[in-house]
Amino acid sequence: MKKPYQPVTATVLNELVALVGAENLSTSETDRSQRAFDVSSHAPHLSEVVVWPQTAAQVAAVLKYANDQLIPVTAWGAGTSVEGNPIPLFGGILLSTEKMPHTIQIHADDLQVTVEAGKKYKDLNQELEPLGLFFPPDPGGDATIGGMLANNAAGPKAVKYGACKDNVLRCQVALADGRLIQVGSRSIKQSSGYDLLHLFVGSEGTLGVITEATLKLLPLPKFASAVVASFDTVTAAVQAVVKIKGSGLDPAALEFIDAQTIDMINQVGGLSLDQNHTLFMEFHATHEAALHLGLEKVKGICTDLGARTFTATTDPAERKQLWFGRHHAYDYAQQWYADKKLLTLDAAIPISHYPEIVAQIEQGLVKHQVSGHMLGHAGDGNMHVLLPYDDSNYDRAVAFHRELIQRALELGGTATGEHGVGIGKIGYMQQEHGPALDVMRSIKQTLDPNFILNPGKIFPSERTSS
Repeated sequence: MKKPYQPVTATVLNELVALVGAENLSTSETDRSQRAFDVSSHAPHLSEVVVWPQTAAQVAAVLKYANDQLIPVTAWGAGTSVEGNPIPLFGGILLSTEKMPHTIQIHADDLQVTVEAGKKYKDLNQELEPLGLFFPPDPGGDATIGGMLANNAAGPKAVKYGACKDNVLRCQVALADGRLIQVGSRSIKQSSGYDLLHLFVGSEGTLGVITEATLKLLPLPKFASAVVASFDTVTAAVQAVVKIKGSGLDPAALEFIDAQTIDMINQVGGLSLDQNHTLFMEFHATHEAALHLGLEKVKGICTDLGARTFTATTDPAERKQLWFGRHHAYDYAQQWYADKKLLTLDAAIPISHYPEIVAQIEQGLVKHQVSGHMLGHAGDGNMHVLLPYDDSNYDRAVAFHRELIQRALELGGTATGEHGVGIGKIGYMQQEHGPALDVMRSIKQTLDPNFILNPGKIFPSERTSS
């Protein structure tokens, strides 16, 4: 057994104060408690100290010191993840990027921006809007760029614009031994050496801590339309998804929500959506005529499949209103089930198998006698199912969740499309990756031999608390 992690002592606190300043360190229970959990159902864990470095050099210095002392370090952005990714399972140091929220430089002519890791993506897009630019990934909440990159976050617009890995050019990363390295470059093309950039994107802070990033930007779409179509049956709705994707249309968002979830959204949010299985869509175009041609085509597909309602609008305020329920669905579920916890499926599969997985979900809800809500990023094959549970149905909910992930893997998919491995998906890593998991362990061992970086995520930790 390896030597256990070491505690944060008075001596350690003094050294950390020397590195980041007394004003950037706290051992108060309030500060630690506020950063002990994310929005998942995983149990909170307290760190022993919170530090707020203000520069990349300070991040690197904290990591080097912690590595020398065998103290675990968990990076923190905004705590908006849903798989326990930033929960400090082994205590130690909670390293927050909250005091690194700056935009370093906007390279408008290159359609790029360089930001610190603590920059919130909503704030970034507000800065970019007057320039007619935007950063496409939109995972929701107040996510930071560092957290988004660490999780390879995506969101509804990934169907057109891709996930974070598709929208980043370069990162600065602090390693466990205190080195600061640059991975990737500001050039669009790079064929020089190993692709270390995408090694760190999606690594959940287990290989290094991203301190800044250069991101790809796009011009804001000149024309956009929101579309909501409802169907009597799940089968018709998911068939529409497959047909839209295969038609040559290029939706900017293509979301599926089942009738039960629509009912919940209406009741909690005070909305009046048609209570049926519903597709929420968005289309972007550079020419108005092209947008309207696309809308006619998608309307024809939905009508042919028996859509009960079809609403489309290009008015910005109306577009926002149409999407309001979808954007707040998870928040509404937390309110609706305030006395329970939510187990969230995040499996992703090839789009051709989407109807099959949806049918299995319907059957499984009956088989396992659990309630659930489907709200998937249907356009890219990512399915979320919210399973409310308490002590009375926990085992059934977990069994159903496991069954769905197993089927997704059998269909050539993944246990997690965008939420990351975190705490809850570790048990599926071997089945999904096979011998490649040993290669991942070797990489972890090389970059973080003392396993101080976010221990207990992706792999079980090789150390215990002292």
